[in-house]
Amino acid sequence: MTAPLRRRGPRPLPLHLQLALMRATLAMQAAQMMTEPPSCGASPNWSGGSASLPWPITQAGQREMQRIAAALAVAGHSPEQLRTAVARRLAEQDRALIAGIAAYRRHPFARDLPDPPVLWREGSSRLLDYGGTGAPLLVVPSLVNRSYVLDLLPEHSMLRWLAAQGHRVLLLDWGWPEPAERGFTLTDYVAGRLERALAAMPGGRAVMLGYCMGGLLALAAALRRPERLRGLALLATPWNFHAGDTAPRAQALAALLPGLEPWLQATGTLPVDLIQSLFAGLDPWSLANKFRAFARLPQDTPRARHFVALEDWLNDGVPLAAPVARETLEGWYGRNDPGEGRWRVAGAAVQPGALQVPAFVAIPRGDRIVPPASALALAEALPDVHHEVVAAGHIGMAAGTRAEAALWQPLDAWLRRLPG
Repeated sequence: MTAPLRRRGPRPLPLHLQLALMRATLAMQAAQMMTEPPSCGASPNWSGGSASLPWPITQAGQREMQRIAAALAVAGHSPEQLRTAVARRLAEQDRALIAGIAAYRRHPFARDLPDPPVLWREGSSRLLDYGGTGAPLLVVPSLVNRSYVLDLLPEHSMLRWLAAQGHRVLLLDWGWPEPAERGFTLTDYVAGRLERALAAMPGGRAVMLGYCMGGLLALAAALRRPERLRGLALLATPWNFHAGDTAPRAQALAALLPGLEPWLQATGTLPVDLIQSLFAGLDPWSLANKFRAFARLPQDTPRARHFVALEDWLNDGVPLAAPVARETLEGWYGRNDPGEGRWRVAGAAVQPGALQVPAFVAIPRGDRIVPPASALALAEALPDVHHEVVAAGHIGMAAGTRAEAALWQPLDAWLRRLPG
């Protein structure tokens, strides 16, 4: 712990520490409810708030409390022993969490992988040329994360691996939104920036590959410019934002928009820390769990290096242009415009059924950011589609330690089957 600090994350750190504290409070509440059952033999009420908690217990909180209670139900323990065991375990977990965060912040890793040559540039956006000798493949990432997650490490880069298989790989790096780009809408990004990048591609017709939010942008561009494409690949791309039981969560995100307006108006963007806070709300306990696990890792191993590389990328976000933030939160999450057929780009409805080229859809089975049902709805709406269910999460699918076998190889096989 004597090494110098190299990074500030995980960001926003106060929120993550607060979530860890909330989990501890839920654990103590669970122990209290187990050891002091309600009178008259009634079962504990997990469905609402508690007089001893300063917030209502959400569905996620209820599940966590139930999980903690079940894990701590040790036969033969007295109530006092059980409460003591809970307190001891919480203290151990807190120490492990702080140790993991401290180890991450002092880890010597620093990504020094140079960018490939720039083929085209507009505003803050660049088209990066990863080489390869085959047909062109234009990769379109999300607007809210750095694109280098697909080029994470020299020994673990999806883009360099695909180029080595013979595909001519080009990455659209959106960049940090400059003042003019802070006024962009989704139409500006699709019908403007993305289409001009597609026009700058060398060679013949391209395959376009979109990741997450980038998949929605790529789909809209493919519908507008089918003559420039021979295929469309969509990785962890949402479509029906209210699929299954996800509508309440999506609408809750949309309901946050009025409270975010002061930041949108003041900066012209949705700032990075606010975006990170929204992602943290999707899986509030995950950060503490993964840093506790990281504290147990030998710090000089490839696994630790990979963990730090991914965490650095997660903390190196990009703000979202204010008009796009409003469109996505209100239109996508609140009204489910894509899933309901109401999403329009440049005045035209984005209709997957009208796609004129073959499609590949990868659906991560363990995705907490894009629920599998949301992505599956897109696969089912496309006319000529191969869909692959990947045994991974949203990020692990593309950049995890098992991503090559889980996604890269099936994607490469599909690309090779496309007609010229």
